[in-house]
Amino acid sequence: MDIVGGATVTVLVMGDSIVRSAVKLIRSGRLAGGGVAGAAASQAPKEIRELNLSTQEVRDWQSMVGDGSVRSLRLTIGEVTQAFQQAGQTEAANRPESRNPGDLFIELYVAPVSVPTIGVSLLGERGYERLRQRLKDGQQAIVVAGDGAYSFKGSGYVRGGIFDRIELLQDGGGVRFRDRNHTRLGDLAAEGAPRLREIALFTVPEDFSFNVTEPWELQLLVQRSFGARDKASLPFNVGYSLPEQYVVVRQAEPTRQPAAAAAAPPAPADANLGAGSLGEPEAEEDELWKRIWEMNTVSVGITVAALLVLTAIFFFQDWLVRRPRLYTWVRRGYLLFTLVWLGWYANAQLSVVNVLTFTNSLISSFNWEFFLSAPLIFILWAAVAAGLLFWGRGPFCGWLCPFGALQELTNNLAQWLKVPQIKVPFGLNERLWPIKYVIFLGLFGLSFYSLALAEIFAEVEPFKTAIVLKFAREWPFVIFALTLLSAGLFIERFYCRYLCPLGAALAIPGRIRMFEWLKRWPECGSPCQRCAKECPVQAIHPEGQINVNECIYCMHCQELYHDDHRCPHMIQVRLKREKFQALSSPATSGKGPAKPVISHKGIPVERSETVAGPST
Repeated sequence: MDIVGGATVTVLVMGDSIVRSAVKLIRSGRLAGGGVAGAAASQAPKEIRELNLSTQEVRDWQSMVGDGSVRSLRLTIGEVTQAFQQAGQTEAANRPESRNPGDLFIELYVAPVSVPTIGVSLLGERGYERLRQRLKDGQQAIVVAGDGAYSFKGSGYVRGGIFDRIELLQDGGGVRFRDRNHTRLGDLAAEGAPRLREIALFTVPEDFSFNVTEPWELQLLVQRSFGARDKASLPFNVGYSLPEQYVVVRQAEPTRQPAAAAAAPPAPADANLGAGSLGEPEAEEDELWKRIWEMNTVSVGITVAALLVLTAIFFFQDWLVRRPRLYTWVRRGYLLFTLVWLGWYANAQLSVVNVLTFTNSLISSFNWEFFLSAPLIFILWAAVAAGLLFWGRGPFCGWLCPFGALQELTNNLAQWLKVPQIKVPFGLNERLWPIKYVIFLGLFGLSFYSLALAEIFAEVEPFKTAIVLKFAREWPFVIFALTLLSAGLFIERFYCRYLCPLGAALAIPGRIRMFEWLKRWPECGSPCQRCAKECPVQAIHPEGQINVNECIYCMHCQELYHDDHRCPHMIQVRLKREKFQALSSPATSGKGPAKPVISHKGIPVERSETVAGPST
């Protein structure tokens, strides 16, 4: 639970999955081997329970609560405190949410709304019809509603799109819901239904085998903080069995076990199960993070290859920027890869939440396995850390950030469509830069008080809405993200320049970079202002120096640096070269020997091409 206290929800999910898998394996009876008893059980006829889709009626709230169509869990603050006390969590027990133990901690309601009668009653006819059209064959949905001091949604879905406080359990397996499974509801349509603070509709993921006609549970993880970073947790379960009036039961055909299998004696429970079995494993099982890396071998390979390509772009930048047309296509192609594959497909969008979690883990309990459990995020952060030493924040902000790529590509499209661009005066631009640093420092300080609260305020980042969830989210988040992108149509990379806390977090250590790769001429800034005026993010001071805190390493200034038709210095170099060539002798120019020129008083005298013959 120390890891959970550090807000590492991903590890909690993986740990629970391991426990659930073990429970499911034990319940399956496969650990004891197949014997006569197992064969006899398989031969016995089984009942098949199916959902009755033929009946559909509208019922009121009280009748559904009364017959178990809607199940509930009610906890007071005193009951939760007592549970923590009995679990040995004294410090958590001493930090109740209020002084009155009789105050409501949570009142939780659960119901499967994919059952026609329950769905029509709680969602209304139109709401149920929309749900029915959205669900695939065999897919189920439940409504979870709550009231009181405790939120069943928690903050995990804010930072990672996962609801870490509730889990659907059945037959030893479990699944947590994600943002894409969630729809927020304003109220319940059933007559007499109470007004509840939180109402959520969850569709059960297709990859989770869930039978709504069999008993299942919704587990609520109750968390209580008792320090700046310490947190204790206890589970409370709401059991659910679908009332019989919604079920149709029929007998299944008995299955016969082969004679050889039926005659096989059961294996003794204490027998040696052989190499690689649960009894005497021959080799220790690989750690969880290693198995995750093996499962993502292809994605890891693609990411590493992309980073090598980017490294080559930086090391051979002079050769590339001398070919502006090629460079433009290379950059746009790489940004498109970053947006589509790295962002929308692989969801490898770094966030300021990663910085806050890493910092808190250094203070509390650092664990490499947690960070290694997300391969692409780990690789990108390793690359960003190395890039800070060489180029500052530019490699990430200018090339590897999916949301930054989305901003730049949409702005390029806007410029192609002749959308007018707003040039922010440099004085105002310089005063807007610090906003992102203020946001980052606020989140950083808040994380020491409450990491969960800091993660909620970290929604100032639109990354999760635009990249991870691809705009499939509640409308306030979508409007916020679209507003930032709309501003970026007129002011290139508006969010990156003024609001991004992650960019601020990278800019601070980025000042320690060891090399200076961006070249400048003595004339840069005085008198020439071309680079400063054409810099997409206005990171070049009018006096000519580049502000590395704001530079995204787009290399546009380096393209100008080598252009002998746009850079005044290079224009002078080209003109001198052309003048020298013009004044050079034709012999050195490869045009053969020079022709003699006859002049009179310095004025060339034209020679007649034909000479007249003597007159007779």
